[in-house]
Amino acid sequence: MIAESVNPLAVTRDAWRGVGIAVGVPAVEVEVVCSDTAEHRRRIATRSSDIPGLPQPDWQQILDRDYQPWDREHVVVDTAGQEPQESLASLVRRLHAYA
Repeated sequence: MIAESVNPLAVTRDAWRGVGIAVGVPAVEVEVVCSDTAEHRRRIATRSSDIPGLPQPDWQQILDRDYQPWDREHVVVDTAGQEPQESLASLVRRLHAYA
């Protein structure tokens, strides 16, 4: 099962993990971060959406979001300084450790 979403709250992460467990599939949780603040901010300012009319949060809204730190093991992929293909390759390598 793959579910991609913004999950800054433990309750939503727990719910998605519970779905995987309920249907009997392995649950590996992944947190994607960008540790370079300037790059992260640039990405926010220049991104586009493929969903017409979907409002995108601005930098301040992102900073103001409630974020609860993870309280269990999970994979962290830091995308700073990487192209999307590099981040994906890093994730795939890390997931092989769970196989």
